[in-house]
Amino acid sequence: MSFVYLIGCAIISYLVGTINPSYIIGKRKNFDIRETGSGNAGGSNALLTMGKKVGVWCMLFDIFKAYAIVKLSMILLPNEELAGAVSSAAVTLGHIFPFYMNFKGGKGLACLGGVYLAYSWKIALIALAIELVVVLIVDYICVVPLTASLAFPVMYYARGGSVQGTLILLIVTVVMFYKHYENLVRIRDGIEVHFSYLWKSDAEKERVKKAMGEEEYARLEKKLNGE
Repeated sequence: MSFVYLIGCAIISYLVGTINPSYIIGKRKNFDIRETGSGNAGGSNALLTMGKKVGVWCMLFDIFKAYAIVKLSMILLPNEELAGAVSSAAVTLGHIFPFYMNFKGGKGLACLGGVYLAYSWKIALIALAIELVVVLIVDYICVVPLTASLAFPVMYYARGGSVQGTLILLIVTVVMFYKHYENLVRIRDGIEVHFSYLWKSDAEKERVKKAMGEEEYARLEKKLNGE
């Protein structure tokens, strides 16, 4: 029966992961969030396109849905060692590849934060502190999901997790790198926006414009403005 339980856990966790508030709220406002702003169906793009309150609410919802289903899976299936790993991977993949959005959802960072919290709030806080330092050093926000998704399977295994569970979690790591491939290409080309944009936006805009060229930058601005 163990396999049956794990399959059920995966299906339910995936379905919970597909609940995407940024997409749903955008649709209620008569637009598809994936066609404006950064093109990402997540809290960060909701913040850009619908304001801070909506953006923060969407981020918190995505964190909570992952936290809740992973925690519930571990509580209801205490004898299934893989339940937590299966639920963690499934809820994150559900957010990234929701079936009703043609498998084009968010990038999964908020869900990953919820997964960290479900395992240990202390580790989650430590990871957050480390990621803040890393972001300030490299000055690119996209390093957070990449390093966090890579560190989580390591943490899981170090805390006594099985090889099977670690391999399941590494699926999320691979998907995270795939979803952020374009960010890595932009870093290579010098056109990825730095994290320091938050406090020196004018200088950063000029840097990106110079790297991209006037015409390409103008097209980018139109996309970000939903034109």
